[in-house]
Amino acid sequence: MAFPAGFGWGAATAAYQVEGGWDADGRGPCVWDTFTHQGGERVFKNQTGDVACGSYTLWEEDLKCIKQLGLTHYRFSISWSRLLPDGTTGFINQKGIDYYNKIIDDLLMNGVTPVVTLHHFDLPQALEDKGGWLSDTIIEVFDKYAQFCFSTFGDRVRQWITINEPNVLCAMGYDLGHLAPGVPHIGTGGYQAAHNMIKAHARAWHSYDSLFREEQKGMVSLSLFCIWPEPANPNSELDQKAAERAINFQFDFFAKPIFIDGDYPALVKSQIASMSAKQGYPSSRLSEFTEEEKKMIKGTADFFAVQYYTTRFIRHKENKEAELGILQDAEIEAFPDPSWKGVGWVYTVPWGIRKLLKYIKDAYNNPVIYITENGFPQSDPPAIDDTERWECFRQTFQELFKAIHVDKVNLQLYCAWSLLDNFEWNSGYSQRFGLFHVDFEDAARPRVPYTSAKEYAKIILNNGLERPQ
Repeated sequence: MAFPAGFGWGAATAAYQVEGGWDADGRGPCVWDTFTHQGGERVFKNQTGDVACGSYTLWEEDLKCIKQLGLTHYRFSISWSRLLPDGTTGFINQKGIDYYNKIIDDLLMNGVTPVVTLHHFDLPQALEDKGGWLSDTIIEVFDKYAQFCFSTFGDRVRQWITINEPNVLCAMGYDLGHLAPGVPHIGTGGYQAAHNMIKAHARAWHSYDSLFREEQKGMVSLSLFCIWPEPANPNSELDQKAAERAINFQFDFFAKPIFIDGDYPALVKSQIASMSAKQGYPSSRLSEFTEEEKKMIKGTADFFAVQYYTTRFIRHKENKEAELGILQDAEIEAFPDPSWKGVGWVYTVPWGIRKLLKYIKDAYNNPVIYITENGFPQSDPPAIDDTERWECFRQTFQELFKAIHVDKVNLQLYCAWSLLDNFEWNSGYSQRFGLFHVDFEDAARPRVPYTSAKEYAKIILNNGLERPQ
């Protein structure tokens, strides 16, 4: 079951989740430093990313893991506040530049392609203090940061992700307030942040396109998260429409403006407008893009990057009381099948990834697709011989094979989340997604391969699954 020649096999990490060194060598604080240091049990056992995997000082150990797997690609993120401590180019931290230069150079020396994310949830606190993603002043600040990274690293980096999972950051960070910065603005904050993120991404893409593309010949996109929404009752028209609203609100909200026409899905706009009217708002809680903005936003991605972990059943749930909230605007209820196995929020549903890839192909004009994250957690303490988890990966690869060969999806890269066990946001170190085990009780943070790592290395070596005997 061979994958196409030249298919990319990668693994991913993110700065705050692995680096540690939170105040080392001139790094400025980010929103997750503030969020975790405030305590209050918002994170499992009040754990923090202060040390995490220690990758800021242990990069060589990470490189050994990458080489052991035989990865063709490694996706990592730049800590914005390690490069620019206050988020602006007013002060540049050379030690931050040196750190990422070493990562990039070491990867290339070992034949590994870097895929670099500019912003993975860890906004510099200095920018959050000025309104963060709720303020439109961030659009220009982000563009300047992106240009700084393109000019500093772009001679060697060809694949860029501007913003990781903006849909999650908006809903969980700025609407519900579960993730940093952790201040809820129910029913308004998520939409406001999204409006600014879409424009910031588009500005950065245009900067790359006009100032760097000709010389550097790279590609720029953003990574969108998606829980595949399956109608709870396939024979119910209400549930079918609810599942359509679910993908519109969660996924197409960002993808349609960027890939299709510069504007939000009509269904999303009408739902939020009618709900806002019922709630007595003078206008919709979702801002409108101007015609000029729509032109600026349309077509600002060079490939389609998607992150899939799990699936939910969706049923229609009328918002009779006109309650505030994103799910309430969408009038949906999401739930897992009781028979699905899983850890935390990740129920293992391999068939969901194939449906999602087919949806992207059909809805977005058959783009080149990168899966920039996909994985399965173990609860703590994890099994080093994680054969049960490997089976989830194996079934997923079978679904990807079918997506490529049967559905003719143009999938070119797969990145497992994650290279290492790491700080999993609100779950702290209680959920283990790594291909390599990290002992967080040991100051040396030793990395030990799980069985999954050894099996994944075989997949990479064979460029696919071996046929069953």
